[in-house]
Amino acid sequence: MEIDLPDVLAEVTAQFARYEKALVSNDIAVLDELFRNDPRTLRYGIGENLYGYEEIMAFRAARSPIGLGRRTDKTVITTYGRDAAVASTLFYRDSLPGKVGRQMQTWVRFPEGWRVVAAHVSIINDPQGSKT
Repeated sequence: MEIDLPDVLAEVTAQFARYEKALVSNDIAVLDELFRNDPRTLRYGIGENLYGYEEIMAFRAARSPIGLGRRTDKTVITTYGRDAAVASTLFYRDSLPGKVGRQMQTWVRFPEGWRVVAAHVSIINDPQGSKT
């Protein structure tokens, strides 16, 4: 298996950037598009466990658009072959001083394009101190 093929890495990196832009601007249509429409897709959030695309869509539709801005750090995207990838990043929000968020996504290439099939988000005390 080839890891980090340059063209595949570029594709996933572009989709990850698209996701991040949609997240902070609350572009629900793009967020819904980038998660796989499948009952097996899941997202473990900071305060919720979402099983299936329908639950993820409902969560996004009900979420407040306020306070979504954040800064990312130490983003690592690794591709495995031509059709699978994992994206991991740390994030910081001004509203959460002294905390660091962690996000991991599993991406898979389908005929319709790259989609997130599993995601996990958590927040912990920042072991390095607050980022500014």
